[in-house]
Amino acid sequence: MFYYLKKYKLFLVALILSLSASCQPEVKWPEESVTTKPGARWWWLGSAVDEANLTYNLEEYSKAGIGALEITPIYGVQNNDKNNIDFLSDRWMEVYKHTQTEAQRLNMQVDMNTGTGWPFGGPQVKPEDAATKLIIEEYQLKSGKRLDEVIAPDDKRQTEHAKLICVMAFGEDNQPIDLTGNVDNGQLNWNAPNGTWHIIALFEGHTFQQVKRAAPGGKGLVIDHFSETALPNYLERFDESFKKSNAPAPGFFFTDSYEVYQADWTPGLLKSFEDRYQYRLQDYLPYFLSKERNDTVARIITDYRELLGELLLTNFTQKWTEWAHNIGAQTRSQAHGSPGNLIDLYAAVDVPECEGFGLSDFHIKGLRHDSLTRHNDSDLSMLKYASSAAHISGKQYTSSETFTWLTEHFRTSLSQCKPDLDLMFVSGVNRVYFHGTTYSPKEAEWPGWKFYASVDMSPTNPLWEDAGSFFKYISRTQSFLQMGQPDNDFLVYLPLYDMWHEQDGRLLMFDIHKMQQRAPEFIQVVHEINKAGYDMDYISDEFIRGTKTINGELVTSVNSAYKALIVPAAKMIPADVLQHLIQLAKNGAEIIFMDHYPLDVPGFHQLSERREALQDNLMQLPQSTFKESKKYSFGEGAIITGSNFKSTLSKTGVQAEELKKEHGLSYIRRSNKNGHHYFISALKDSDTDTWINLAVPFESAVIFDPLSGKIGKAATRDNNGTKQVRLQMASGESLILQTFDNKSPSIEKWAYVDELKSPFLLKNNWQLSFTQSIPEIKDTFNLPALQSWTMLPDKNASVNMGTAKYTTTFSTRKEMADDWILDLGDVRETARISINGIAIDTLWCVPYSLRIGSYLKDGLNKLEVEVTNLPANRIAQMDRDGVKWRKFKEINLVDINYSRNLYDNWEVMPSGLNSEVKLVPVNLSN
Repeated sequence: MFYYLKKYKLFLVALILSLSASCQPEVKWPEESVTTKPGARWWWLGSAVDEANLTYNLEEYSKAGIGALEITPIYGVQNNDKNNIDFLSDRWMEVYKHTQTEAQRLNMQVDMNTGTGWPFGGPQVKPEDAATKLIIEEYQLKSGKRLDEVIAPDDKRQTEHAKLICVMAFGEDNQPIDLTGNVDNGQLNWNAPNGTWHIIALFEGHTFQQVKRAAPGGKGLVIDHFSETALPNYLERFDESFKKSNAPAPGFFFTDSYEVYQADWTPGLLKSFEDRYQYRLQDYLPYFLSKERNDTVARIITDYRELLGELLLTNFTQKWTEWAHNIGAQTRSQAHGSPGNLIDLYAAVDVPECEGFGLSDFHIKGLRHDSLTRHNDSDLSMLKYASSAAHISGKQYTSSETFTWLTEHFRTSLSQCKPDLDLMFVSGVNRVYFHGTTYSPKEAEWPGWKFYASVDMSPTNPLWEDAGSFFKYISRTQSFLQMGQPDNDFLVYLPLYDMWHEQDGRLLMFDIHKMQQRAPEFIQVVHEINKAGYDMDYISDEFIRGTKTINGELVTSVNSAYKALIVPAAKMIPADVLQHLIQLAKNGAEIIFMDHYPLDVPGFHQLSERREALQDNLMQLPQSTFKESKKYSFGEGAIITGSNFKSTLSKTGVQAEELKKEHGLSYIRRSNKNGHHYFISALKDSDTDTWINLAVPFESAVIFDPLSGKIGKAATRDNNGTKQVRLQMASGESLILQTFDNKSPSIEKWAYVDELKSPFLLKNNWQLSFTQSIPEIKDTFNLPALQSWTMLPDKNASVNMGTAKYTTTFSTRKEMADDWILDLGDVRETARISINGIAIDTLWCVPYSLRIGSYLKDGLNKLEVEVTNLPANRIAQMDRDGVKWRKFKEINLVDINYSRNLYDNWEVMPSGLNSEVKLVPVNLSN
């Protein structure tokens, strides 16, 4: 009996321990996968690929940590035509199938462009499916006169292609007479009545735009993106090639940013316009073509712009996605640049993709500057179009074309990449695609095959050996950013009709380089909300129409709920959209109007009826001066008005994030089954060490370091009934903070560091030797002080690319401190650290420092630092030596200003360890 009683007790103890453990939330990095790893656009120059080198390239990418590649064929290499492969030919499909087979073996994903270069187009595009432009010819007639001139386009290139679609006559009162039926073979058979007459002829002409950077087998006209038939006809070639070859569908079909120029028309547009708006555009041509921007002109132009956007959405984006789904693929798309509502266009694909273009300056301490850069045209406000569309439509991923023209070729460090990468992360990106990497045969002489606008993420980059640490950082971060659901505070109405009404011209394209002109007020709104400590997603009219109020929240999709919706001083709004906002408030939501209520409806069609409906809606809203922030009960919800974002948004009761508002930290927050998780980046010029209130309640928190992979329980405290968490971050650093609502994980505590006293300078007995160098440097150098290795007496040191090993010894007494931090200072550009013969870590971004106490011993220690530099000095010397390495067709390799300049005038760039190395004794606290 005693034996069984004892056994029973042991069973109970085990059960209790088991239940206790099961109550503990599991704390670990989310599983990494193909989707968490970075992807890259993969340029196939001339599609001059072969099986052996495809395997070599794929294995190199896989080994470094790239998870996906997007095939984009472009122009070829000079004197290599014999190896080119025509796009979608039998041979092309063979190498594509080989690529897919090898990628599957390596657990990689392969995507492909739905064409070559950009935008969609090629040899299969017939003139009737090509991009179309409106051609206008105008004539003057006086009473009793006949038009002697032939009605035809002045542009002789259009003679064979342009099609006359209408001829209209307008008298002095602008009353229209349709003369289209009076034209025979270009001759107008009509005697002008009394008065002066303005004759306007419209033609459907061609833009003649060819595919940009087309590959062999891909050259041809760009398609008409507004046409109902052009895309299906274009895609028949893909259907035939995939069916004939029995090739697997790619993971994603991709389309680049909308770069269709001058395409402002499509056959049948006049009929589509009349069907959509119940009036004839041709009857209002003097307004439609007017250079003056009065209200009537702006309204007619608004209707036209709205129709173009709808045609682009329904006839191109939605049809393309439907086609991809039918053959087993999904779609990734860059909607920016489009003449339409970016939110709706982004949301119509499986993965919306934004784009960075240039380098941002966040004034991060220790981050070097480069004079040869472009300003980043993609700030937070631009990047959030894609992620907003993903969030409100319930899409899991937002991807990014990453590092386009970050700096000049051969000069970009991984450290420079990180801040703009972090900006994308806090903007909602969670699936990075580099721009990019170029297929290059193993036997190609250095620098191998290159593409002009890409940051070079390839095995020919000397930083490639250390890029795996960079890629690991991305994968760890994205593993969290792909987990759970978005948890942004507010929806912000995109006042697109204001932009359409106010902007001059007819065709309006929302490309990233002109958003400051297109939407300056909206950009300011986004940054005001962000500075106030809130995050947001944009919402379009169409998505508002589908939004519901559930339990006081605004629900746009299964996984997306928001606490309030902000209408930011919109002048124009459709009456039914305002009515739906009112109903949402009545049902329990909070709707915020800034500065004033909407003033009018957009567009020209049925204007009186729609204005009357809008006024009926406005009469339902509380009277407000907007001078002070006010909250009015409204049905089961509330209407909030004001002119100051900080005070007005506070009326919602939504707690602002001190991370941004008080401490200048950039962040994005997501929810998960146990609580929330934040990605936080110190994109600022100062360090942070403080206790912070979070906007979400929590019981405990865990810090994850995506650089090192370390995990620890964050320090928390009670501050007047509010729980706070301690954050310690250097300028430029980033971390992930996961909060837990009801449980406290049992893990090791996060170690916060406090410097004890002045650091020790490691300045004696440094030796330097090169483990790799082109040109070769054989000597070993004793260094009296650390400085750029380009200052060494060897003449090759100022023109080489390579890796140098720095070696020194130093003595320590471990009991002097809890831990020791090695601070390398100014590193150009990556550093692999070894202590006493043990490889520790690779440093590739600021601050170049890490804790090394556990690797030290009392007495003498040996430090080795292997530093790899950029290839800039090497490529500049090759230009000075007249080496003909630029061997690519068409645009070849241009600089950041698209000029064909050489690099022979570049100043020597510093390399190696460029400052004192410090050993900092620290105490640790939890």
